Amino acid sequence: MSGLVAFTSPKTGCGTYTKTQYPIVLAHGAAGFDSLFGILDYWFGIPEDLAAGGAKVYVTEVSQFNTPEVRGEQLIAQLEQIRAITGKPRVNLIGHSQGGLDVRYVAAVRPDLVASVTTIGAPHQGTQVADYLDANFANTLGTVIGLLSGSSNPQDAIAGIRSLTSAQVAEFNASYPQGLPATPCAAGNALVNGIRYYSWTGTGVLTNSADLFDGALGVASLFASEANDGLVGRCSAHLGQVIRDDYLYNHLDEVNQITALVSPFEANPLVVFRNHANRLKNAGL
Repeated sequence: MSGLVAFTSPKTGCGTYTKTQYPIVLAHGAAGFDSLFGILDYWFGIPEDLAAGGAKVYVTEVSQFNTPEVRGEQLIAQLEQIRAITGKPRVNLIGHSQGGLDVRYVAAVRPDLVASVTTIGAPHQGTQVADYLDANFANTLGTVIGLLSGSSNPQDAIAGIRSLTSAQVAEFNASYPQGLPATPCAAGNALVNGIRYYSWTGTGVLTNSADLFDGALGVASLFASEANDGLVGRCSAHLGQVIRDDYLYNHLDEVNQITALVSPFEANPLVVFRNHANRLKNAGL
């Protein structure tokens, strides 16, 4: 199962708080991975924590840099594997950053595979950082990250970055509008074609002085014209039922990075994920 990691049984405890009916599938963002060197996990501590509460969790890996359509098709192939392994017809998709666009694509073209879509810090209206980076990027970084994580998925950094620009995301939204708000910063439809839609994001940037990446996100945040997590604006992240759009998280904190160096003044990301799994469970998902 290249690019697919399973967390199908609890490592500790025997609770049922996160025991959803359908498997939880985590989809990373641009430049993301499942694990680097087998040491640094993208979803730091999250799969293990959800599994400890009874959930079946799968971590996927797609091209580090490519369009949501290309990455989405790679994700569909892994969902077919998960369905064959588990016997469950559908999954609960959770996508971070560009992964949020990937899972939206999957839900639109293969709704038979999807019970719910949850996006975290996803640029549903594009990101002004991508607007700036458009035509100023290269494929090298994606290839390097892919090699370090053991992935050989095709990279297209120019297409990947361009797909996150405001103009390209507007075209994407015209084709795949499910769950999008009708007006800026509103909530979208929470139920579309039998699929539940949820989202959350942060508006913190400099959240932990020990995290060396906070400074870079601080610089990137200056490109946005609204409150943001360092890369994605608060309103741009809205989709379906908005759980919350002002966590004291930056873009990496949202997935408990780097190695849990997050703000001590906000809910632990593990708790946020745990509570959401319970929300899915209570919704029969």
